[in-house]
Amino acid sequence: MTDTPQVLLEHHLKKLRLPTFLTEYDKLARQCATENVDHASYLLRLSELELIERQRRMVERRIKAAKFPAVKSLDSFDFKAIPSLNKLLVTDLARCEYIDRRENIIALGPSGTGKTHIALGLGLAACQKGLKVRFITASAMVHELMEARDEQRLLRLQKQLVSQHLLIIDELGFVPLSKTGAELLFEIISQRYERGSIMITSNLPFDEWTETFGTERLTGALLDRLTHHVHILEMNGDSYRLKQSRKLQKKKPPAN
Repeated sequence: MTDTPQVLLEHHLKKLRLPTFLTEYDKLARQCATENVDHASYLLRLSELELIERQRRMVERRIKAAKFPAVKSLDSFDFKAIPSLNKLLVTDLARCEYIDRRENIIALGPSGTGKTHIALGLGLAACQKGLKVRFITASAMVHELMEARDEQRLLRLQKQLVSQHLLIIDELGFVPLSKTGAELLFEIISQRYERGSIMITSNLPFDEWTETFGTERLTGALLDRLTHHVHILEMNGDSYRLKQSRKLQKKKPPAN
C-alpha cells in the first residue's frame, strides 16, 4: 500500500502528458530536500524542466516537418566569402519579425554563393521560434502541385502550403517551368500574398525571370506580389563551393 500514491502519481502524470515531470520528479525532490528548498520552488524547477523539454521537442517537430535537405545554421555561414551580402540584414531577419509582418525575402546570386545555406539558416531560426516552415525546390513544388492536381487533391496541398508561416522556395530559375507549372506556382504565391511569408532563392536577376515563367504578364504579376513587402539579399560573387574546393585541393599532398 505504501507505493500506491507513487503509482497513482505516475499514472496521472502520464495521462496529463507530463513526461519530464514523470522522469524527474523523484530525483529533483531528493535534490531539493538536500538543499532545503520549499515546495513552491521545487514545483517551479520541475515546471521549468517540463517547459524546456517541451520546447525542445516542439522545435524538433518543426524541423522535421520543414523537410530541410540539411540542417544548417547562420553561425556556420562564412559572410566574409560573400561581401555583397548584408550581414546586419540577415542577422535582423533571423529574429523572424518579418514573418509576423508577412514580408518576403528574395536571395539573388549565381550558383554556389550560399543562397540555400542562408535559406536553411533562416528557416531553422523560424523553427526555433516555434513557427511552421516548409522548404522545397521550385521544381519539386511544381511536380507536387501537378501530381496533386492529377490525383484531385490539389486544394488540400494548397491549403497545407498556404498555412505555413514561412514557405521557402529554393532554386527558382534553374529549370524552366511549363505553362501549367508556372500557373500553379503563381497561384500558391497569390494565395499567400499578405497572408504568409515566402523566401525565394534564384540564380537569375528579376529581368530574366520571364525565361522561367514563360510570359511577361505572369512574371510581372508574380513579381508585383512578391516585391510588395520584400527584403532583397544580394549574393553576388565567386562560387563559395568552388573556393572551398580549391582550398581543399591546395591542402592535399602532391601525388607521387
